[in-house]
Amino acid sequence: MKIGVFDSGVGGHSVANAIRRSLPEHEIIYVQDRKNVPYGMKSPELLLELVKPILQKLVDDGCQVIVIACNTVTTTIIEDLRQNLPVPLVGIEPMVKPAAKLTQTGVVAVCATPTTLASKRYQELKEKYTSDITVIEPDCSRWADMIEKDAIDQALIRDVTEESIQRGADVIVMGCTHYHWIEKIVERIALGRAIVLQPEEPVIAQLKRVIAQLD
Repeated sequence: MKIGVFDSGVGGHSVANAIRRSLPEHEIIYVQDRKNVPYGMKSPELLLELVKPILQKLVDDGCQVIVIACNTVTTTIIEDLRQNLPVPLVGIEPMVKPAAKLTQTGVVAVCATPTTLASKRYQELKEKYTSDITVIEPDCSRWADMIEKDAIDQALIRDVTEESIQRGADVIVMGCTHYHWIEKIVERIALGRAIVLQPEEPVIAQLKRVIAQLD
């Protein structure tokens, strides 16, 4: 089976690689929108205009399921995309529910793009799972571009991570697949003080369920 994986830039490579390791019997086709990356501050209307033809091309190329390895796209326009595409879409969204279950301090940090943080879906996740939990949303607006350009600013990552921990966060959610590339850096900074969550394993589990329904 052909499985499409889409992200705005290099971030989704980590997801595509994880899928290849877990499902080696399937063909994984990864595409990105290098011309328009980053997506994190674009409007939902513009995102739909950019993403729909890219995903349609994956369908035309024979993909029977598509993984949207982009929190920004998933939290803003996945339902619109589902109405316009004939194959199942597996999305990625910030791991708010697991973070709420894991926290011991009652404080979690969600590192995500401005568009994700402003999305209706993200607000729904917070309302459903964090009514008695404090959610910190540090400014990570520069992170995706920094990673895309391979210009990692260790001091910036440390400042954001340390600020979140100092404010009480014992769980840090990586709410953008670009951030997976700096996960180990954040983990080293947070070692022994905070857990770092990213959604590759849950996404693969959902993808396997979708494939089983298609077979």
